[in-house]
Amino acid sequence: MDIRITPSHLSGRVEIPASKSCAHRALICASLAQGKSVISGVSMSKDIEATIRAMTALGAHFDVDGTTVTVTGITSAPDKADIDCNESGSTLRFILPVAAALGSEATFRGRGRLPQRPIDIYKRELTKNGTVFLAQDMPYVIGGKLKGGRYEIEGNVSSQFVTGLIFALPLLDEDSEIILTSRLESRPYVDITIDILRRFGISITETENGFFIKGGQKYTPHDEKIEGDFSQAAFFYVANALGADIKLGNLSENSVQGDKKITEIIDQVCSDGKISSFRADCSDIPDLVPILTVLGAFGSEDSVIYNAERLKIKESDRLQTSAALVNSLGGNVEITSDGLIIHPVKNMHGGIVDSFGDHRIVMAAAVAASAVDGEVIIRGAEAAEKSYPDFFKDYIQLGGKANVVNLE
Repeated sequence: MDIRITPSHLSGRVEIPASKSCAHRALICASLAQGKSVISGVSMSKDIEATIRAMTALGAHFDVDGTTVTVTGITSAPDKADIDCNESGSTLRFILPVAAALGSEATFRGRGRLPQRPIDIYKRELTKNGTVFLAQDMPYVIGGKLKGGRYEIEGNVSSQFVTGLIFALPLLDEDSEIILTSRLESRPYVDITIDILRRFGISITETENGFFIKGGQKYTPHDEKIEGDFSQAAFFYVANALGADIKLGNLSENSVQGDKKITEIIDQVCSDGKISSFRADCSDIPDLVPILTVLGAFGSEDSVIYNAERLKIKESDRLQTSAALVNSLGGNVEITSDGLIIHPVKNMHGGIVDSFGDHRIVMAAAVAASAVDGEVIIRGAEAAEKSYPDFFKDYIQLGGKANVVNLE
């Protein structure tokens, strides 16, 4: 699906959809609890649907009524499970060690760039502790049963590996320890995990070099209201910096989400309708890079994004695709070894933006399109459905001019 956007002033109020990060975690915890939990305020994106399918395959039961999901936890894991992760890296990396802990022989399927996203850490560490990889490439097949023990994890690859282990290790009889062999990047995502697990009765102890996980713990049912997603709110915060007048609802002032950092960045660089330059260390906020690239393109001086090398293995190579997005609209973005240098230009114009199948590129392009001189066509705009299915509905409700077009 290709969408043509005509520049327009965005204004009004938007209710930010539920945090995908929080929803993944709450649904998994509820699935591992004996009894019923009610998870409310869930935005049913393709990634969340993938996690629900995965935990269903492992024996949980879900009753979905709009944005409310009633979860009946697993009482007995199946001998075999076939799990379709679609394009969700979170689903794959969170649930693979859970299946290993439950002792199910599980097949993990995926599409898009997911088969290329690395899980070498799991192949190494889970294999040391009882799991067998019966297929080394996707579809991955695992057998055996995970055991407690020592897990050495590189913290600079993806925090998702730490989160996956933190879900699984409390289920084991033995105590376990996660040893971080390098700095844990995207640390706020692990903070979200630990915070939500605590509410489901699981205790994780931080140590000098990682985390200690007591074995034999039990997940307990809990009703959870999912807060709004700051990574999605970031698109509208930047739209406001570019001249929109949007009020944002469903956000928690007390959120531990790392992407809440967008509010601090906006406060620092935006004043009196002008955008100054910024230097953003994105090691803990990788999902903000596409929209920060757009923000920098409208600045007064060069801006720098750094410590973002891991973005090369996201839904797209987000350093390449964020630069391509802005450059296709007349911008000037330079790719470095670990980030971007954004050189502002006098005028941004219309053009054709390739989404590269990446939801965050689509939404960042739509925000840029609201403020450039000329029409913008976004190819593959349906990618936004991966995390924010109603994005263009909300965009149009705010006054955006967006129409589906058919291009040869």
